[in-house]
Amino acid sequence: MLILGIETSCDETSAAVVRNGKEILSSIILSQDALHRHFGGVVPEIACRAHLESIIGIIDNALLDAKIPLDEIDAIAVVNRPGLIGSLLIGVTAAKTLSMVLDIPFIAIDHLHAHIYANNLESDDIRYPTISLVVSGGHTILFLSESETKHIPLGWTIDDAAGEAFDKVSKILGLGYPGGPVIDRLARQGNHRAVKFPRAYLEKDSLDFSFSGLKTAVLYYYQGQDLKSSKSKTVSNQDVSDIAASFQEAVVDVLVDKIVLASRMYNVRGVLTGGGVAANSRLRQRLKDKSKELSIPVYCPSVRLCTDNAAMVAGLAYKKYLEGDISCLDLEAIP
Repeated sequence: MLILGIETSCDETSAAVVRNGKEILSSIILSQDALHRHFGGVVPEIACRAHLESIIGIIDNALLDAKIPLDEIDAIAVVNRPGLIGSLLIGVTAAKTLSMVLDIPFIAIDHLHAHIYANNLESDDIRYPTISLVVSGGHTILFLSESETKHIPLGWTIDDAAGEAFDKVSKILGLGYPGGPVIDRLARQGNHRAVKFPRAYLEKDSLDFSFSGLKTAVLYYYQGQDLKSSKSKTVSNQDVSDIAASFQEAVVDVLVDKIVLASRMYNVRGVLTGGGVAANSRLRQRLKDKSKELSIPVYCPSVRLCTDNAAMVAGLAYKKYLEGDISCLDLEAIP
């Protein structure tokens, strides 16, 4: 079965063709980083317009790369939640139109569930239940995954998402946007024990997250307690690397410790990760180490599948199709 997936939930325009939920025939991703870099974050109006201008070309390229004509596509899948409402509407409208014109099934996909499914595109041995962490610029959430399509939320961020904290700290340090890759790179040159930043674990056995306080701690440390005598004018490049490494370690500590806690609470058979921050090299290494301690496998998608992409959307849609979970054309985008 050939499914065309469409992903426009935030600032990547993506289309992909996937066969039988597993074989990626094509995966086209157009990043908008250059459009948003000047603003230090995603501007919804700019993102929406960029999707509108590129969506048709991206879909055409996905079909060309797959060497599949449009009339051989068996179903259309699209992310309809959660995300930026304007961005979502572009993808949903395109998918509905194709579904009506071709008279083929239309399958709506939850963006967070798709990130979890990205692991299944590359691994055949995943056994459920698992603890699944989706960690990105807009989301930090733990799920109890009972199957490829059934996910129960256990905890989420009460303020900033982890990826958002990376972007804001990168801005504080003058490192640019997006913050995740540059902090990851600098942290490899720094000492993660140089600065003892706080870890917010909240109340006992909580599976929720909070990164706002950590971001503020970095700001105070870097610019001085009164925020007037800017430390940034005197710190060395090594100091910046040390701050980046120490900040990253604080984020990773909380993410890993919450995963370990949830895994023991629910006696799961594995851990799945997904989202842009799941590409972070320190997080991946720490999770690999914890896998031995927990005696269960930990899965991280390849970096190309951690960012927003339509392959994970089309893959999950196949599983939903097998379960008879087909969407109606009056379905709406939900931010």
